[in-house]
Amino acid sequence: MTIPAVGKRIKDFLGRIPNDALIMLALLLVATFSFGLGILAGKDMAKGERQGIWIEQRPVEAATLGPGKVIEPIPEPIAGGGQYVASKNGEVYYLPWCGGVSRIKEENRVWFVSKEEAEKRGYRPAKNCKGI
Repeated sequence: MTIPAVGKRIKDFLGRIPNDALIMLALLLVATFSFGLGILAGKDMAKGERQGIWIEQRPVEAATLGPGKVIEPIPEPIAGGGQYVASKNGEVYYLPWCGGVSRIKEENRVWFVSKEEAEKRGYRPAKNCKGI
């Protein structure tokens, strides 16, 4: 049997099936495939092979809702005694949620209440830490 003959037989077979049934079959196959992918992703998460999503919180400015109505931002918690952190061995300071902070060992972290305090001690702001 040749390839064109097989193609003709498939077309003839599909021509006898109503279009609504073909659409339902396609939807069923897509739903089954999606469900299977979800199960596989869940197994990876249970084994700890995948990391979760990290959400970075940024400071919120005060917002005005109308005459005399202002929503004040919730102040950031002062972690470890300050708003800025640096390494004893480094030259730059960061905000606590910046990526560079995760590379500083806990025992080497130095905390500052203000930028001025950090700069007085000889540190400069990190270039890769937005918000400083």
